[in-house]
Amino acid sequence: MNKAELVDAVADRTGQSKSDIDQTLNALLETVITAVAQNDSVMLVGFGTFKSARRAARTGRNPATGEALSIAEATVPKFVPGATFKTRVAEAAKPAKGDQGKQNK
Repeated sequence: MNKAELVDAVADRTGQSKSDIDQTLNALLETVITAVAQNDSVMLVGFGTFKSARRAARTGRNPATGEALSIAEATVPKFVPGATFKTRVAEAAKPAKGDQGKQNK
């Protein structure tokens, strides 16, 4: 699902205009990005937490040549899904009750 499809889906669920939803989504994303860039976390209970994480400097390898190279320390954004989010995704991945004993022939 891309951003336009997300805006359409939220507009359909809420009855609000696509323009209003687009403005709200843009404001939400900008607020999350700004907070995480300032080393703050944004916790949405049940959905997840957006935060920054520090990656230590390390040695990597160029896959084409096998040559060792130095990778600098970096601060990167991180998302940790919440319990409700994880549960819904896991339940959606389970086979339907009637499909559990069937094998592909």
